[in-house]
Amino acid sequence: MSVTYSATRTAIIIVAAGSGTRLGAAMPKALVDVDGRTVLRHALEGVFAAQPMQVVVVAPPGHEEAVADELAEAGGGHDLPATIVTGGETRQQSVAAGLAVLAEGIEIVLVHDAARALTPPAQIDAVAAAVTSDAGVIPALPVIDTLKRVDGDAVVEAVDRSALAAAQTPQGFPRAALVAAYTRALDDGIEYTDDAALFAAAGGAVRRLPGSERAFKITTPADLDRARMLLRTASVPAGSPSLSMPRIGVGTDVHAFGGEGDLWLAGLEWPGEQPLSGHSDGDAVAHAMVDALLGAAGLGDIGQHFGTAHPEYAGAHADVFLARTAELLAEAGFAIGNVSVQFQGNRPRFSARRLDAEAALSRALGGASVSVSATTTDGLGFSGRGEGIAVTAVALIVPRA
Repeated sequence: MSVTYSATRTAIIIVAAGSGTRLGAAMPKALVDVDGRTVLRHALEGVFAAQPMQVVVVAPPGHEEAVADELAEAGGGHDLPATIVTGGETRQQSVAAGLAVLAEGIEIVLVHDAARALTPPAQIDAVAAAVTSDAGVIPALPVIDTLKRVDGDAVVEAVDRSALAAAQTPQGFPRAALVAAYTRALDDGIEYTDDAALFAAAGGAVRRLPGSERAFKITTPADLDRARMLLRTASVPAGSPSLSMPRIGVGTDVHAFGGEGDLWLAGLEWPGEQPLSGHSDGDAVAHAMVDALLGAAGLGDIGQHFGTAHPEYAGAHADVFLARTAELLAEAGFAIGNVSVQFQGNRPRFSARRLDAEAALSRALGGASVSVSATTTDGLGFSGRGEGIAVTAVALIVPRA
């Protein structure tokens, strides 16, 4: 697909051919929905908000039509070049396919991962402006985590992080030198982790400039959650009371008794008590708390973040669910005020372990106040008959200053 356009000396190749395996998606990553718009649409909107340039999108094989629709929606009203090519079996082959369709007169080439969907247009412009005839440019962030070199399970030594940087995209290069570097790499049959490594291996110089926290790569379900949170927060009008007012959420959960092993409830193991059935450990108290907290923050529900589509949480206990929920809220800009929970059931006998349960749940939430109460319902209903447990939780959260 081609569009008439004004002359430009810069092109950007958007690599969107990834399978999305680590994202757990049933479709290519670029076509996964974020907020009613796909990963690719967000990436394209950032590109079209930057300086005018030729746009080449490398599509997943068999999904060219869907990519064309995304390109048309994102680029509506822009008099810019736009071309779609089919990706290869490797990222390197996909970029090479994009290089093959660059227009005449292109001198600077940016290579961008569609998965870095929230990359600011200013970062794209900065990379394009920094490329010279003899050097490429990458955006990068300082490495803030403590790094260790390991051998299996053994920690060998610390790694000096001051000499390291986390590379992002787009990465920019002089066209002629990048094409020559790709020709050499393809002839040699060597696969590189990114374009800067390929360019440097061919003798090219690469410089770095500051990257952006928003240019993170959407690779895992947690990354997708982070993108959704950032977009949801950005959609709230400036000055809105919701940016400063406390927020309340309500969560409920019901589990029947069944299964094998001992009962897990309110973050504690109850030896000799029949367990509750469920995808994880069946801890209805913890699950209701998760729903209350996520609901207060507008972050969906427990099924979205911890359901059967996330097998890594099968059998997980309350501390895992609640710690991850606290992380989600913190990433969205919220602090937990308190959570109040009541469960209905005639077993287990709860009062003697109330303080232990509240302490365990509080620790899992990073110290937030938690109170838990129980009622037997005077033997009424399914919980009174000993068939299961019903729980209601109310959570208060506040935006971080």
